[in-house]
Amino acid sequence: MIKIIENNHVNYDERGYFLEVYNKKVLSSLGINVDFAQDNQSFSWKAGTIRGLHFQIPPHAQAKLVRVLRGRILDVAVDIRKGSPTFGQYVAVELSAENRKQLFIPEGFAHGFCTLEDETEVFYKVSDYYAPECERGLLFDDPALAIPWPVSRENAIINARDLAFPTLAELPDYFVYSGRDGKED
Repeated sequence: MIKIIENNHVNYDERGYFLEVYNKKVLSSLGINVDFAQDNQSFSWKAGTIRGLHFQIPPHAQAKLVRVLRGRILDVAVDIRKGSPTFGQYVAVELSAENRKQLFIPEGFAHGFCTLEDETEVFYKVSDYYAPECERGLLFDDPALAIPWPVSRENAIINARDLAFPTLAELPDYFVYSGRDGKED
């Protein structure tokens, strides 16, 4: 399931701070047992930039671990696992360089974010490599989702591809929830 990870162990001194942001053993203790394959980083010039809602379908579905290096975002994950008790529901959390929170998003969830500050930099680990043939998306402002984006469609900075994604009702059953340990079939 989706997890918000608080990084509370920051070591400050006269030079600044040191923070451990990834520790496989710590994540495993939280029930996150994922072997990450690739790291990605995005930079957005302006507040109000929306990226998503994106996901990859099997056989290259991706779990993600997202954090912000500079700025702030509203990070959103939507359950797209058909038959899941939380199908169509979303989690939205503010991630920032200041709060150092991370969001773990398992396979079977669409992911997107809106920048809340200019010059925002986002870093995320993914569990499988980028596979353009498996890349898909969900319309970010689908009324059925009712996600409280901090910017209107008219004022958002968003690419044409993301605006052309299907709604949840139009989305094929790429992921089917089996009820076994929260995994899809």
